Amino acid sequence: MTFPTDPVALAQSLIRCPSVTPEDNGALDVVAAALTHLGFACHRLRFEEPGTAPVDNLYARLGDGAPNLAFAGHTDVVPPGDLDAWRVPPFAGEVQGGELYGRGAVDMKGAIACFVAAAARFLREHRPTGSISLLITGDEEGPAINGTRKVLGWLKAQGETLDACLVGEPTNPTQLGEMVKIGRRGSLTGHLSVPGVQGHAAYPERADNPIPKLLAMLQALSSEPLDGGSEHFQPSELVITSVDVGNPAANVIPAAARATFNVRFSDRYTARTLEAALRTRLDAVGADYRLETGGNAEAFLTTPGAFTDLLEALIEQELAVVPELSTTGGTSDARFIKDVCPVVEFGLVGETIHQVNERVAIADLEALTRVYQALIANYVRAA
Repeated sequence: MTFPTDPVALAQSLIRCPSVTPEDNGALDVVAAALTHLGFACHRLRFEEPGTAPVDNLYARLGDGAPNLAFAGHTDVVPPGDLDAWRVPPFAGEVQGGELYGRGAVDMKGAIACFVAAAARFLREHRPTGSISLLITGDEEGPAINGTRKVLGWLKAQGETLDACLVGEPTNPTQLGEMVKIGRRGSLTGHLSVPGVQGHAAYPERADNPIPKLLAMLQALSSEPLDGGSEHFQPSELVITSVDVGNPAANVIPAAARATFNVRFSDRYTARTLEAALRTRLDAVGADYRLETGGNAEAFLTTPGAFTDLLEALIEQELAVVPELSTTGGTSDARFIKDVCPVVEFGLVGETIHQVNERVAIADLEALTRVYQALIANYVRAA
């Protein structure tokens, strides 16, 4: 193998592995082979639980000193969707018009390729006084049970310490360098059901229609803001995603009505206190209901400081862009990593993630590699 300094070639190799969650199909082998060539000690970690698919993960480290700078990401991808709608086959890794096409090009095989290429370029001339590590999972787009959380548990058992971590999620809305994520909103999904009594629509007095009560509850949940946000977080948002009575008959009052909603919440709440606030609004309607919550992820923040200052400066130096420090968007595996070290997210432009014809500009892969290389050089330092 030649020295793996080209992020485009690495990204192509990764895209050509159809690693739809939870399948790996050789993606981690690509990363491990490149890192082994660079002198990293690689650990393949396979975790599983009853009722879940086994998942392969990778932890690789070069050096044994401090600080240990970790790059984290995932090689698993979402399904490609309609194959006929793709300009090129989704797992071909083809370059057209200065862009690399393929499922995972942006989210986030491209950034992983930049991790490796940046380390290779640094190691071509230097040795770190600290350590460089990569934590790569195959379970981010899925249930996130057998991935990053369990790798972190394994690291703790091994006495491994991460001093800072950069997650390569596609953080930029339209232009490389415009946004660094220093935290994420929490996420809570609610399943609300309201009981009734089924009956004939011509005799509503003999039934108990649950639909008006459900609508009143949804109005109570969404009519007033949950909060006004905070210094680093936008206001919490509740979005109704489904309303269903499962009723095929126009002349039948249903026996129950159901709705699903999702809340992306600020650091003014925890999942527990948010659920309590939602129940207070539902109780005020004065009707029976059942609320089940799940998929909870807590809001978190890496307080701006030395690590974020360094990354901001390097982005401005390499890309001539001053990034915004943000907590917008969905959840990521940074929500697990924040428990062990300061963590930020910075990756590619996310305009095409999870879409047909997902693609990344070749120029952005090169530019992101430069930023990551500069971060290694300035945080870990050369011997």
